[in-house]
Amino acid sequence: MTPLQLSQPTQVIAGAVLLTVVTIEFGGWFLTRIVRGAVPMTPFQQTFARAGHAHAGVLVTLGLVCLLFVDATGLDGVALWTARLGVPAAAALMSAGFFLSSLGRDATRPNRLIILLWLGALCLAAGVLTLGIGLLT
Repeated sequence: MTPLQLSQPTQVIAGAVLLTVVTIEFGGWFLTRIVRGAVPMTPFQQTFARAGHAHAGVLVTLGLVCLLFVDATGLDGVALWTARLGVPAAAALMSAGFFLSSLGRDATRPNRLIILLWLGALCLAAGVLTLGIGLLT
């Protein structure tokens, strides 16, 4: 069996993404404070906090998996970087969209920063589509 060979950029990005797991752990701890009532939040804010935390964890995991595959494609240039960064960027943008758009005392609906969620969704779609096509061609 051949050992896995990652390119230098992929290795650096994977290392940085792994370091974000500590912030996701902190978010989990913070959620335990929310559900115990130690942090006053509206039901809307609680829902968005849970969604932000869940999206961060799932998309960081998916991003790491995608990074394992990106160097196996024949992609180059913009397509390579879209495949490499799309899902990790989505993890940051989508979770930030949930968290930041629900800030404020007694918030009951998202503020303008909800745009980050949609930008993240765009990055996610671009990243997985580019990587998937790159692996199939």
